[in-house]
Amino acid sequence: MGKGIFGRWLQRFAGQPARLALPDATWQRALRRPAWTRVLDEAARQRLREYTERFLADKAITPARGFALTDDRKVLIAMMCCRPVLGLGYDWLRGWHEVIVYPGQFRVRRHDYDEHTGVAEEWDDDLAGEAWERGPVVLSWADVRGDLDAPEPGFDVVAHEIAHKLDGLDGEMDGAPPLPGPERAGWARDFQAAFDALAADVAAGREPAIDEYAAEAPEEFFAVCSEYHFSDPALLRRTMPKVAAHLERFYGASPFA
Repeated sequence: MGKGIFGRWLQRFAGQPARLALPDATWQRALRRPAWTRVLDEAARQRLREYTERFLADKAITPARGFALTDDRKVLIAMMCCRPVLGLGYDWLRGWHEVIVYPGQFRVRRHDYDEHTGVAEEWDDDLAGEAWERGPVVLSWADVRGDLDAPEPGFDVVAHEIAHKLDGLDGEMDGAPPLPGPERAGWARDFQAAFDALAADVAAGREPAIDEYAAEAPEEFFAVCSEYHFSDPALLRRTMPKVAAHLERFYGASPFA
């Protein structure tokens, strides 16, 4: 890819962080792509543009395994990463500096050691996304594109991985982002109760209220519920009203509320 829009100088505003000044035509093309941008009010659209320009100045977006990373795709990825923090503020994206994008799902080697049995296991996972605790966000473009062009309720790979990054801001991915003390206590109580109920349904073979992957661990529960907040908040309110209320207070109202 040539320099394109990313060879342009970074625009610095007095007393503000660097932003990559996007041509209006480039921004408008990106804004028309996902359905959720159409229901944003003008203030939210302006904030989304500001955050996207800051993201492009602040973080590298790196192609992997031959992925063709065009300027338009770069803008869309940045915009999707900024969506979860529109109601929180750009500073919630601090502490990491890269998005790695594969053309499709990517394989990772997993290792586990059971201290009780002394048995070590290795296996391969095919992933649509991953958020390293002290490293980059890794995405499959095929899955990102699917969420853009044919969104399915309960699925949003970028929202899932950014939720992990928000979760880890207090130093640990444990299913709770940094919150004030009283709110954290209520969050822990209500999320734990909902997580336990979901895990019990999965263990008993009952139909889970949401994607059963949420029962893997508290941090996955938060990330999956975040996907529902941004893609199917009505289902989350029906099945897990206390969790939905916490997420609405945290992220702000979903565009599809």
